[in-house]
Amino acid sequence: MSDDLLAQKGIPPPYWAFAWLGGQALARFVLDHPDLVAGRCVLDIGSGSGIVAIAAAKAGAARMIANDIDPFAHIAIELNARANGISVESNNQTAINVPTTGINTIFAGDVCYELPFSTDDACWLKTTAQNGIDVLIGDPDCTYLPKADLRPLAV
Repeated sequence: MSDDLLAQKGIPPPYWAFAWLGGQALARFVLDHPDLVAGRCVLDIGSGSGIVAIAAAKAGAARMIANDIDPFAHIAIELNARANGISVESNNQTAINVPTTGINTIFAGDVCYELPFSTDDACWLKTTAQNGIDVLIGDPDCTYLPKADLRPLAV
């Protein structure tokens, strides 16, 4: 659906239709540091258009799972992956319900824009990190980003 048609119907463009700053930063970081994902199984939560998932696949991830609760995002992820000549699995469960067995790395771009979501995801991400999964968060200046226990990798 075009932006004009959405505007005529009074429907705002979906969140996933934009390459948010955190996702852009994570995608760039992954492409600049392919060793983070090479040969690994990677989960991208709040994947939106799939920008981070696609970057990880391009950087050599063995398996890429793009997670988003919006069913239309999965269509965008599939189309964007195909346009980039790669394959990405998709999952529409809430992040905290996604099985992490076999996952080596989790990316979370722009997920801390609402308090309840930020709180739930932050607890889940902290637990997964404590269980040995690498977690990278890209959420520049988000109000609800819980900064305790985080270590900046890039600015």
